Amino acid sequence: MTAEGLQKLKDDLIQLESVERPEISRQIAEARDKGDLSENAEYDAAKEAQGMLEGKIAQLKTLIASSRIIDESLIKTDEIQIMNKVTLKNLKTNKNMTYTLVSESEADLKSGKLAVSTPIAQGLLGRKVGDKVDIQVPSGVVSFEVIDISI
Repeated sequence: MTAEGLQKLKDDLIQLESVERPEISRQIAEARDKGDLSENAEYDAAKEAQGMLEGKIAQLKTLIASSRIIDESLIKTDEIQIMNKVTLKNLKTNKNMTYTLVSESEADLKSGKLAVSTPIAQGLLGRKVGDKVDIQVPSGVVSFEVIDISI
């Protein structure tokens, strides 16, 4: 992943551990103070939220520990690979679109970051400028032409 993507994960982890975890602990303590825990829906909801939060924290820690920063100087643009910015032309609509192929954890379609595991990215890997490719997506087959590959 990119250094930027790793930093975002670390920032998310800090947010969860330093802001959200204490807030859930406060909610649990508040619900506990209300009396009988066997019929206390607030307590049950807070405990469930705590479990989900702890799972999310553990998942982020594992992801951060196992991630590797990709050296951008080693990225080539002769064929499509992870970390490339790819400009495509939809051959049906004649519209151009640009995506950067990234790891799962960095994917954000609104900012043009497409996970490398998606059907479109999988269909593009190894393609070169000028290649035309038909890619099976959930709504059917879409035809693209590779217009540009950059970093």
